[in-house]
Amino acid sequence: MSDFEGLRALVTGGASGIGRATAELLTVRGARVAVLDLDPSSVEEPLLAYRADVTDDASVRTAVAAAAADLGGLDVLVNNAGIGAQGTVADNDDEEWHRVLDVNVVGMVRVARAALPHLRESAHAAIVNTSSIAATAGLPQRALYSATKGAVYSLTLAMAADHVREGIRVNCVNPGTADTPWIGRLLAKAPDPAAERAALEARQPTGRLVSADEVAGAIAYLASPLSGATTGTSLAVDGGMQGLRLRPVGR
Repeated sequence: MSDFEGLRALVTGGASGIGRATAELLTVRGARVAVLDLDPSSVEEPLLAYRADVTDDASVRTAVAAAAADLGGLDVLVNNAGIGAQGTVADNDDEEWHRVLDVNVVGMVRVARAALPHLRESAHAAIVNTSSIAATAGLPQRALYSATKGAVYSLTLAMAADHVREGIRVNCVNPGTADTPWIGRLLAKAPDPAAERAALEARQPTGRLVSADEVAGAIAYLASPLSGATTGTSLAVDGGMQGLRLRPVGR
């Protein structure tokens, strides 16, 4: 499939996990792809790599400008960089709330703001933000993370409305628990990693974690010119978590 032939894409948080899978898939489907990451040292050709901290506006503007210059423009932005957080509203102090919001929400704003002048020059402009099932379903011990991803979901709708008449489509993906390095680190800290993994798998109707490749496929669908009539949409990639209510096995 070559629906991205001739298009130029920028993926944040693209050195690992969902971002890396997305960057590689877009490349296979014909795009020239640049990756922004705090540590892009593992990124290999044909991907282009740039160091950027999404909490630093100057860093973002410099990296986006360099990527756009090297690619000869931008058609697709995948706003994927983000961090996790655990706990109830009582478990994180103000500093941690500000830190996670700064990365997960304002970080997307900074990257989109820097990319917009380039996207406005494209005939097939698309932005895809990575939200989460936590934006639309109440999950325990995820108050801070859920608040940031709920903001990403609302931000996506507002951006779609703001930029549709400029020819820029804006959508988001809402992954369920994905088998990424962050989840791996989370499981490693659990008293019983095997039991914790089994619990995460069991809460998804499919009985398993979502793969990074599956989320990448959804991102590519939303970013593709073949989806030119799709904007202001959230696409769940959650193993049925949001919409399905299964009876317990044996009942």
